[in-house]
Amino acid sequence: MSKPLGPYTPVVRAGDFIVVSGQGGLVDGVKVDGGLVAETEQAIKNIADLLGSVGASLDDVVKTTCFLTDMEDYAEFNRVYTAAFGKHRPSRSCVAVSALPAGFVVEIEAWAHQPQ
Repeated sequence: MSKPLGPYTPVVRAGDFIVVSGQGGLVDGVKVDGGLVAETEQAIKNIADLLGSVGASLDDVVKTTCFLTDMEDYAEFNRVYTAAFGKHRPSRSCVAVSALPAGFVVEIEAWAHQPQ
């Protein structure tokens, strides 16, 4: 797992909930090449890895908040996002933002529920 870009903890358990801080397309501290598709795939992989570190998986995700720097990417983002989550459909918000850290075009935050 990559070191966070800021002063925060990437994954936190709060009772039966697991909160994953916003993830971008980062591997070993370096932004992946390939734009929206590559960044989205890597962000979701990072979320899966962080969830795995506390014994959870993408199937436990109940809510995501997604940030896009360009809503023209919305359809392509949805294609990659749904491929990664399969038939599982957590609740979701998708918000347009003017910029993201490290020059990302996408960032995804996730909340999972897994009773202890």
